[in-house]
Amino acid sequence: MSSKLKTMSLQEDDLPTLVPKLRFPQFQDAESWGPKELGECLDYLQPTKFLVNSTAYDDKYETPVVTAGKTFILGYTNETEGVFDHPLPVIIFDDFTTASQYVDFQFKAKSSAMKILLAKKGANIKFIYESMQRVNYEVGAHGRHWISAYSKIRVAVPKPDEQKKIADCLSSVDDLIAVQARKVHALKTHKKGLMQLLFPREGENQPRLRFPEFQNDGEWEVCPFDKFVTKSFYGTSSSTSPKGQYPVLRMGNMVDGGLDFTNLVYIDLDPDSFESFRLEDGDILLNRTNSPALVGKISLFRLKSECITASYIVTYRLNKQRINPSFCNFMLNTPLHQAQIKTLAKPSISQANINPTTFRKELIVAVPTIPEQLRIADCLTSLDDLITAQIQKLAVLKMQKKGLTQQLFPAAETAA
Repeated sequence: MSSKLKTMSLQEDDLPTLVPKLRFPQFQDAESWGPKELGECLDYLQPTKFLVNSTAYDDKYETPVVTAGKTFILGYTNETEGVFDHPLPVIIFDDFTTASQYVDFQFKAKSSAMKILLAKKGANIKFIYESMQRVNYEVGAHGRHWISAYSKIRVAVPKPDEQKKIADCLSSVDDLIAVQARKVHALKTHKKGLMQLLFPREGENQPRLRFPEFQNDGEWEVCPFDKFVTKSFYGTSSSTSPKGQYPVLRMGNMVDGGLDFTNLVYIDLDPDSFESFRLEDGDILLNRTNSPALVGKISLFRLKSECITASYIVTYRLNKQRINPSFCNFMLNTPLHQAQIKTLAKPSISQANINPTTFRKELIVAVPTIPEQLRIADCLTSLDDLITAQIQKLAVLKMQKKGLTQQLFPAAETAA
């Protein structure tokens, strides 16, 4: 196993320095924290009898199916046998990736690669979980990491009363984060439901909900998407680098119909070559090649800046006299059109591919007059702005927790 503790492991000589920058008043004069191996604080169980036996997940079922990764809750199962419900809370730990999650509700585990970690006497499970989030661990070789290395990592641990005080404090912040996350989720759910009303259903040419001024405007125009396109082109297939003259957008930059301009790559091009790829404000971007789950992603380019795309993204330039770009972006991101777009994808060995011409000619859309397009786009854009503001508040709360944690714990433990 290539993973091993670095020289920053906590030793007995380190005891005088094991004091956090911020301490609650009742512990100001308490002794320094002592180093303990995680295995001294936590017992573990293999989740064998708690594994989910089917993939028939449905939100109407009661029991969450969990993993230790970012997705956390994969879905819900109706299985009643082997539900883990005692003792709670626990930590679920991916033995291969070392990712972990804190769980305070009954669940079924998805994978036998997980371990279920339980607090030993004198250890507060929430405190130990937060300590684990501060461990810098490089996985290295593939293997079962808990027994071989991770359980031997030493973390700084105070007496149980101080552990509980810190755990309670951070749990209060987690509650605020959870409330804010629910606000974001509720707004996104509201937007999804509103879009289903503002756009026609399959086989229909009028939406179920129209703004009052358009109630008597009649049916929307049904035609191929090609009717609204003036030009389409691939992005560049040339090599990119971390630095360069022009930013290149990739699939990872396409998020929820918009664009994330972090983690960009760059390219140097002569002026004529750049002009052949140059994006314009209002261009629609299609991710034409990817896994079946990701192919067909649509985003709107809304910047007046010099930017191009990678070759697996197709750009559609619109006739703005006939279709509003924001309306078009919302329309193509409805569940109906996303499902239709995926049917245009042709599978290959490991990926699916959408032919750009087929996309233009075979994707059938329903479009109202420009004034109604603008009204719908303005409504949904305002809702997007509200969602963005709430997401930013959520990010601030998470950053505040991170800063507070850095104050409440001594220097982070490192392993590699």
